[in-house]
Amino acid sequence: MKRRFQGFNIQDLGARKIPSPLTVGYFKTDDDRIIYDIHLRRERGGSRSGTPITMEVAGPREMIYFDPTKVKAGIASCGGICPGINDVIRAIVMGLYFRYGVQNIIGIRYGFQGLVPQYGHDVMELTFETVKEIQDLGGSILSSSRGDQDIGLMVDALERMNINIFFIIGGDGTMRAAELITREVTRRNLKIAIIGIPKTIDNDLVLIQKSFGFDTAISEAVKIIQCAHVEAKGAPMGIGLVKLMGRQSGHIAASAALAQGDANFVLIPEVSFDLEGEKGFMKCLERRLLDRKHAVIIVAEGAGQDLIPGAFPTEKDASGNLKLRDIGLFLRDQIERYFKKTRIDVNIKYIDPSYTIRSVPANAGDSILCGVLGQYAVHAGMAGKTGMLVGLVNDEFVHLPFKAVSSQRKTIDPAGNMWMQVLESTGQPSSMKG
Repeated sequence: MKRRFQGFNIQDLGARKIPSPLTVGYFKTDDDRIIYDIHLRRERGGSRSGTPITMEVAGPREMIYFDPTKVKAGIASCGGICPGINDVIRAIVMGLYFRYGVQNIIGIRYGFQGLVPQYGHDVMELTFETVKEIQDLGGSILSSSRGDQDIGLMVDALERMNINIFFIIGGDGTMRAAELITREVTRRNLKIAIIGIPKTIDNDLVLIQKSFGFDTAISEAVKIIQCAHVEAKGAPMGIGLVKLMGRQSGHIAASAALAQGDANFVLIPEVSFDLEGEKGFMKCLERRLLDRKHAVIIVAEGAGQDLIPGAFPTEKDASGNLKLRDIGLFLRDQIERYFKKTRIDVNIKYIDPSYTIRSVPANAGDSILCGVLGQYAVHAGMAGKTGMLVGLVNDEFVHLPFKAVSSQRKTIDPAGNMWMQVLESTGQPSSMKG
């Protein structure tokens, strides 16, 4: 009988009875676990409070569920593009082919749409020759799409195509859909493993230490901030205003500011601010300009939505995300109006590099992460794991159920170390309210 752990238990398709073709001796067992919360919390009496929450360690199993000679695998990428998708696709194909000898691998074109007959998208055969150089390309060779699709129709397609392992690359919305696909597959008693590889350039998936594409986004954002700094210093009272990704969390904006060091203000969704008032943003910006003659501002796309006139956005896009108002353009216009009123001539250079950043190839660090994620996804799928994704937690790659990462977003704690470091780096006030 399989042991049950306090924490995240992973679903299996059945008993593993086939010896793995891997010969190296670094096999893991389902009893290999890590403790999620590494911080000790003690009661007044000195005893540790609560039971440790554990996670199953990723890696190859000595016995596997699927016969590699009979496996057919499918891969899909969903949602927006992000640096590293092609690296993940390549790692999955290479791992299946060279490590397990799987010969039958197909790519599902245009995300979940590729599983719905009405769209008429062809599948793509994936071989070593197909993927051997795709790591040098941005985007996804399979392309992508957003929006809900009928779960029953998608499972019908998986069954019709005789797919045994379905690898899904996507963000929190995609992982929610993957969970529903797993439920329907289980309800039909189909032996199809559903394996996720989490993708979010914003690095806002809860529990996941770092998602692929994030490091590349920081590297590209730093280049933009450097240009904004040059532009700001190149004119009297120059302002470089850069809008970066970050709908609900400011990880990219904060990390880029820390990596570069030229930003004077970082505005993120987690920390509200006022435009007007003695402590408000405009007054702080004015003081900075009068003192140093230039300023660099980084604003995350989800920041300051409450400041834009009109009802707070409720309309959602095809992925279920709120359609945010453009805080970058709004802030640019408000800065111009404020300084025109105070009769201070300012020179604003506004830069929005979001789509440029999303479409570049992964850098070296992200490529390494993508390769490992793809490899561990293959090991999980061949072992008959399902309803799960592979993620990095506490410097260890683990298996997590889909629901664990799709229930909420990871945000910056305004009272935490990271935001304190941003405040110290920029010199901006701890509060711009009032």
